[in-house]
Amino acid sequence: MLSRDQVHDFREQGYVVLPRLVPEAALASLRAAALAIVDRFDPAAERTVFTTRDRDAGRDDAFFASAEGVRCFLEEQALDGEGRLVCPPRLAINKIGHALHDLVPEFREFCRRPCFGELLRDLGYAAPVLWQTMLIFKQPRIGGEVRWHQDATYLICEPPCVTGMWIALEDAHRDNGCLWVQPGGHRTPLRELYEVDWRARVGTLRTVDATPWPTAEQAVALEVPAGTVVVFHDHLPHRSSHNHSATSRHAFTMHAAEKGVAWSERNWLQRPRLGDFAL
Repeated sequence: MLSRDQVHDFREQGYVVLPRLVPEAALASLRAAALAIVDRFDPAAERTVFTTRDRDAGRDDAFFASAEGVRCFLEEQALDGEGRLVCPPRLAINKIGHALHDLVPEFREFCRRPCFGELLRDLGYAAPVLWQTMLIFKQPRIGGEVRWHQDATYLICEPPCVTGMWIALEDAHRDNGCLWVQPGGHRTPLRELYEVDWRARVGTLRTVDATPWPTAEQAVALEVPAGTVVVFHDHLPHRSSHNHSATSRHAFTMHAAEKGVAWSERNWLQRPRLGDFAL
């Protein structure tokens, strides 16, 4: 699946870009399945907003329950001061997560595509297991910024071995909020940990290393066409900007770890009922 040069790039840079790996028909299936979920969503019953501007202080039971479910999360700017939607639901959703691969047939079929397991094995996995999936909308005009972060902050295992696979369902560019990464940044320390006190059902994001986040000069924009897969290390700093354009930037993300890894009891993501999803 991966060439020797691509494996080398991943080891050296912390990520590798695989242009147009996924055919349009498969992308269209995910987009249609996601919109069907949104059309069933009742914003009057649940209005959980997803934002990274509050250092994750706003995570609630709906967010924790999404580890084994399929929940819709709203954009901050989709609600007015009284909590009412100011745009149609299809244009209000920030993301859907986080067990799409377990519970939605179209996503389950997509994640079973052999290429994903093959590329993880090329990176050294013996038995990769899929832990979470998300459909991210990055809505026109209101798609919120996602601040610099490292996935190992939120997916804590020992030894650290989470790999992310970010799939562009639509063209991604600077104007509509493409990914930005720090090449080689996976060698920098883990800066933060998000851990949950399950007795109080409260999560806390704490700083564990004061290393600064990348400067503008250290960051690279990943402007990619639809169907591209970006594979990245769990310590790689990455972010995405606000979408100021008139076009959306739909993406699907998958996070996998080695089977049998020690998964922290303080992780927000727990899957006691769903079990393993082997790739």
